[in-house]
Order: sequence, then C-alpha cells, then structure tokens
Amino acid sequence: MKKKISVVIPTYNEEGNVVPLSAAIVRVMEEQLSRYDYEIIFIDNHSKDDTRRKLRELCGENKRIKAIFNARNFGQMRSPVHGLKQASGDCVIRMCADFQDPVEMIVQFVKEWEKGHKIVIGVKKASREKKIMYWIRSCYYKLIKKITDIDHIEHFTGFGLYDKAFVDVVRSLHDPMPYLRGIIAELGFDYKAIPYVQQKRRAGKSKNNFYTLYDYAMVGITSYSKVVMRLATFLGFAVAALSFLAGIFYLVLKIMYWDRFSAGVAPMLIGIFFLGALQLFFIGFLGEYVLSINTRVLNRPLVVEEERLNFDEGEVKQEYEREDKED
Repeated sequence: MKKKISVVIPTYNEEGNVVPLSAAIVRVMEEQLSRYDYEIIFIDNHSKDDTRRKLRELCGENKRIKAIFNARNFGQMRSPVHGLKQASGDCVIRMCADFQDPVEMIVQFVKEWEKGHKIVIGVKKASREKKIMYWIRSCYYKLIKKITDIDHIEHFTGFGLYDKAFVDVVRSLHDPMPYLRGIIAELGFDYKAIPYVQQKRRAGKSKNNFYTLYDYAMVGITSYSKVVMRLATFLGFAVAALSFLAGIFYLVLKIMYWDRFSAGVAPMLIGIFFLGALQLFFIGFLGEYVLSINTRVLNRPLVVEEERLNFDEGEVKQEYEREDKED
C-alpha cells in the first residue's frame, strides 16, 4: 500500500493563486512522487473574493483535492494548525498559497523524510520581499531567541514537512492560540533545515499588516518568555535604588547649601514622566499576558467549520471528537 502525503494550504482571498498552485502541486506529485498517494487540503479562512468558488471547482475535478470552509476568519495562527490536524497522510507538508514557498521543494522535503528526518523545514536565507520587512523580522527572531528558554528557529514561517508522529503531538494539544514555531522548537523532533530564497507573491496582496504581525509576535513572547515580566521586577528594584540614592544626594546638598541650593521642578517632572512611561509599558505587557491566559482558559475550538468537501465520513474533526469524549 502506498504511503500518503498530505499538503495543507491555508487560504484567504487567494483567487488568483489556488488554481495554478494546485496544478503545480499535482504535477510534482504525479510526475516526481508518483510512488506516493497524496491529498491537497485547502482550508479557507472565510475569503471575501472568488476563492471558494474556485476551490469548489477544483474539488469537483479532483477528489484528491479537499477543502474546509471556516465560518469566519479565525486568524493566521489557528486555521493552519486546524488544517494540519485534519490531514490523514503519513507526512504533512504545510505551505502558503501565494507561491512564496517554492513548490519544487516538496521533492527535497520528501527525500529528507525518506532518510529518517521527522521534521524537514524551509528556512529563508533571503527574501524578495521589502528589505525593511526582512530586517524587522530578523530583529524579532533574534529578540525572541534571546528572551525565551527554547531554541526558536530564525526565518522559519511554518513551511515544511511534518511526520505523522509529530502531527499526532499537535493533535494532542488543545491550545486555542497555537504558535507552531514554538511548538516545533519545544515539543518537536530534531529537524532538518533546508535554506531557500523566498519569492515574491505571484498574485493578490499580502494579508499581513502591523496589527496581525504584532499579534503574532506577542503570542510568541507571552507563550514562551518570562523575561519581560521579570525585567519589570528588576527595573523596579533598580529605579527604587536610584531614587533612594538621588534622595540622599539631594538631602546632603540641601543640608550643606541650605540657602543656595534649589532643585527646581525639572527633576521632579522628568522623574514622574519616566516612571509613568515605565509603568504604562509594563502594564501593557502584563495585559498581553492576561489576554493570552484568558484566551486559553476559555478553551474554545481553533475554528468553526462551515463546510468541508471531499472528506470521508470517517475523517472527523479531531479536537471536537476529543471534547465529546471528555463530556
């Protein structure tokens, strides 16, 4: 019996990409990896354009192409992981729908998997995106690598191959805010990294903006770092010590030069604004941690599906099945 490869592709307003991308993947699977069975799973995050209609047509033409339609947009963290859980292959390849992840690398991933690697990932060595964005991402990766306890992978977007053994680990997690990069670094097997140059998006516009990137960054920091909150404690001690020393210094000067020494209001105003800004900064970060805890405590599902196409009856939604057993 042939082993099966699943390719999971999250989509949102990708009407110009889904048809050529599916054709490219089918060509690779049938010409270069014909020894394997395969399935292509598109999980659509409530697209507003013509993406869903095109996915219906693809599913009608090829039963190996499957689709999951979410009831609304559940974000770029939750939807891809839910799609990963629905795959039935012996390994799962996760890639984006915009052609920035090279389709031809599927063959390289599978070759490394055949050698025994449970996880094979693509790591960007360069990118054809805007240089400022690549620089900002580089700074973030370096920062999170320094302030967390696990070995985060720099310039890794999730593009890669995951053995069924690792997918089963992901299925066992019930995290409504899954940070896949952190999960791989913390719970995954040893991985094989393959460098590649990220291409420009073929069609459409990027759905990322400042808010979505900030949200993703905060999930990574609040999920895997204690440094920020402990930094608040250390800075509190440091500021208290400096304030005490400054108070002693001013007291000595006042006693020595009672009639001539006048501190004025400038030091007081500077100190008030500095401490106020410091407090607001760490209160904001504390709020991010509380928000992260609150989201996880609510224990909501990753996504709510509206419809699925070309799935067999036995291919159930794993997380919902587990919840029913718990009830």
